[in-house]
Amino acid sequence: MGKPTGFMEYQRELPSDRSPLQRLEDWDEFHDHMSEEDMAEQGARCMDCGIPFCHVGDVVSQGDKGAGCPINNLIPEWNDLVYRGRWKEALERLHKTNNFPEFTGRVCPAPCEGSCVLGINNPPVTIKNIEVSIIDNGFDQGWVQPSPPSKRTGKTVAVVGSGPAGLACAAQLNSAGHKVTVYERADRIGGLLMYGIPNMKLDKRAVVQRRVDLLAAEGVEFVTNTEIGKDIPAQKLVDDFDSVVLCGGATKPNDLPIEGRDLKGIHFAMDFLRANTKSLLDSEHADGDYISAKEKNVIVIGGGDTGTDCCGTSLRHGCETLSQFEIMPRPPEERADNNPWPQWPNVYKVDYGQEEAAARFGDDPRTFLIMTQKFVGDEEGNVKELHTVNIEWDKDENGRFTPKPIEGTEKVWPAELVLLAMGFRGPEDTVLEELSVERDVRSNAQAEHGKFTTSVEGVFAAGDMRRGQSLVVWAINEGRGAAREVDRYLMGQTDLP
Repeated sequence: MGKPTGFMEYQRELPSDRSPLQRLEDWDEFHDHMSEEDMAEQGARCMDCGIPFCHVGDVVSQGDKGAGCPINNLIPEWNDLVYRGRWKEALERLHKTNNFPEFTGRVCPAPCEGSCVLGINNPPVTIKNIEVSIIDNGFDQGWVQPSPPSKRTGKTVAVVGSGPAGLACAAQLNSAGHKVTVYERADRIGGLLMYGIPNMKLDKRAVVQRRVDLLAAEGVEFVTNTEIGKDIPAQKLVDDFDSVVLCGGATKPNDLPIEGRDLKGIHFAMDFLRANTKSLLDSEHADGDYISAKEKNVIVIGGGDTGTDCCGTSLRHGCETLSQFEIMPRPPEERADNNPWPQWPNVYKVDYGQEEAAARFGDDPRTFLIMTQKFVGDEEGNVKELHTVNIEWDKDENGRFTPKPIEGTEKVWPAELVLLAMGFRGPEDTVLEELSVERDVRSNAQAEHGKFTTSVEGVFAAGDMRRGQSLVVWAINEGRGAAREVDRYLMGQTDLP
C-alpha cells in the first residue's frame, strides 16, 4: 500500500473526453490520457484491502456481472506500482492474468470497480483507467514485444472463432509450445472485437490489429474467410488436429416477431454494426456498403452496450432523430436494497451514446417501460412507423413478472430505420450439430466451467458458445481456462495458470 491516506486525500478523477458534438465528426476513440502524476494519485486511492473483492470474480450470485474481476487481475499490486512510478513492473503484473488489457481497459464495464471496498461509501478506485493506462504506456515504451515459446511440443490445436475467448485460448496454448491455428469466417481476425464493437470504443487498426500481429509474430497461425462447417467440415478439424476448441460465440440474435417485422429497414443490431465497421476499414465508408442512418428517424429497440453502440453509430451517420426503447424500468440513481455491495451496481448511468444524443438532440434518447406492438410500412414495403404502448410489470397466475400494457398510452413513432438490440439466444447450430456436441437447456455447448470438455473426445468449448452472451472479460477467463485444460489433455499435466 503506497500511501495509507491516499483514499482520504485524493478524489476519483477520470481523463477528459472529447466533447460529444466534436467526436460525432469522426470514428476515433474519444478518451484522453492522464499524466503519470495524476495516475499516481489515482493509484494511491487503492486501500490494499485486507480482503480485496475487486480481483476475485463471481464471489456472489449475480450472473455474468458478478462481483470482482473474472480473470483475477492483481489489481491492488499494480495500483501500488503505478503510485510508485514502477510502470514496467505494473505491466508485468497485469500481463500475468490478462492477455489483452488494452481490450478490457476500453470495453469492460469494470465489475471490479463495483466491488471496490472504497466504493462502499465513496467513489471507487479508477481501476479500469489505470489498467488501460498501464498497457498503453507499455506499448508506447516498446515494452510489449513478441515472445514466442522457446520450444514446441509437436501438438496441434484448432481454435474455431477469433473473438476474445478464441484469441486468449490461442495465446495461452501457443505460449505452452503447441502449434495453434485459429479459424475465422470473417475477413479480419478479432470476432466481436473487430466487427461487434464500434471503432470509437476500440480502435481496430491501432489496438486490435496490433495485438493480432503480435500473436502472429509469436507463432499463432490465423486463417480468415473460412467458415468451419461450410468451407471446411468440422469433422476434418477433429481428424487433423490433436484437439479442437470451439469459441464461435453466441451469435443468434433475439428477434421481435410482431406485425410488420418483414418490412425493409428493420435490422439486427449486429448486422448494422458489423457492416459499418467493415466499410469504415475497407474504404472510410466510400463504398457505401453499409446500412446508413443518415437523415433517417432511427429507433433502437433494446439497451445494453449493443444498443448504446447503435446510438453512437447512428449519430455519426447523421440521423434525423434517435429514440431508444427499453422494456425494463429506469434503474435507480443509487443502489437498491436488494442490490448491495459487492454486487454489480444496477444504477442509472448515461453511456457515451446517450451522452452524444443528448448533446445533439437535447435529451437522453431512452424511453423506459415501453413495448413495441407493431411496425407499419409504406406502399413500397419500407418501415415508416412504430406503434408502442407503455407497460408495467405485474405477476401472472404463476407468479412470474410479465409486461402489462397501460391503456391510453399508445403512441406512433416515425421510423425509417429500426435496429433490434435485444441480446442473443445462443450459438449457431452448424458446428455443434455436425460434431453432435451435446447442448444445455439454453442451446449452448454443454461443457462444465473449469473443465470445458464437451461430449466429443478432444473437443472443448469456451466463451459465449459455452456460457451464453456475456462480457469480454468472461470470454478471456474462459479462453484461458480452456487452454489450461487442453494443455492438460495433450500433455497429461499443465503449468498454464
